[in-house]
Amino acid sequence: MSFSTEERGSPNTDDYRIFFKDADGRYVSPFHDIPIFADEAQNIFHAVVEVPRWTNAKMEIATKDALNPLKQDVKNGKVRYVANVFPHKGYIWNYGAIPQTWEDPRHRDADTGCCGDDDPIDVCDIGDRVCSPGEVIRVKVLGTLALIDEGETDWKVIAINADDPGADRFHDIDDVRRLKPGYLEATLDWFKRYKVPDGKAENQFAFDGHFKDRDFALETVKSTHEFWKALICQKSAAGELNCMNTSVSESPFRCSAEDAAAVVDSACAFGAAEPIPISVDKWFYSNM
Repeated sequence: MSFSTEERGSPNTDDYRIFFKDADGRYVSPFHDIPIFADEAQNIFHAVVEVPRWTNAKMEIATKDALNPLKQDVKNGKVRYVANVFPHKGYIWNYGAIPQTWEDPRHRDADTGCCGDDDPIDVCDIGDRVCSPGEVIRVKVLGTLALIDEGETDWKVIAINADDPGADRFHDIDDVRRLKPGYLEATLDWFKRYKVPDGKAENQFAFDGHFKDRDFALETVKSTHEFWKALICQKSAAGELNCMNTSVSESPFRCSAEDAAAVVDSACAFGAAEPIPISVDKWFYSNM
């Protein structure tokens, strides 16, 4: 199963959007139409890359917009970039989300004691290749970290691109410790401190910041898929989320291909990129 993207608006501005198309050129939602599984029997999942490794622009699935294109987060009227907190340059993995998952804000997790953050579940691809924004890859789940973000459970799934040359050597979280020493420690440090330059406190974690193993992570991902099923079939309240989709037959939010095309046609025409502010190159230092 293959997907492509179509850019609208001007990169590095608040009107920039990346829309998704299936193999037949029909517009789809990366939140709702891309299947969670690339190979269910092997527990291989799809992942939508929002932010490539080493970059700073905080791109994300626009969960409240029709067709849920990628857009750059906006804060105080300006597009948002994640700071470089020494020694980390931008994001240290290909960062994205697993489609057809949802962290239900009304469900209090028995392990973390906190409710979900109302987003698809996040994924960190530790494979060697730097991906592109909007790329849909196949990943093997290896473990997870439970970030507590402003009182909400925000799972960070650790995975590797299934097409990575070394993917067959990774089966569980301990393989990351053995084969990529220091990477999990850097991951914990990144999530702990990345908001500090914005004047916020360090993030907290469930399980004392310990990474949970593959089996735990698989159950977590699959449970968020069940929450998504309730959402897309209107068995759970969507709130401000936009559930427009083109492929979920049992969903009351399903739309026609023509309606989906109209959404894209209404977006700004693709234009030249605005320059990235020089402030994005600044480095921040804090006690480790």
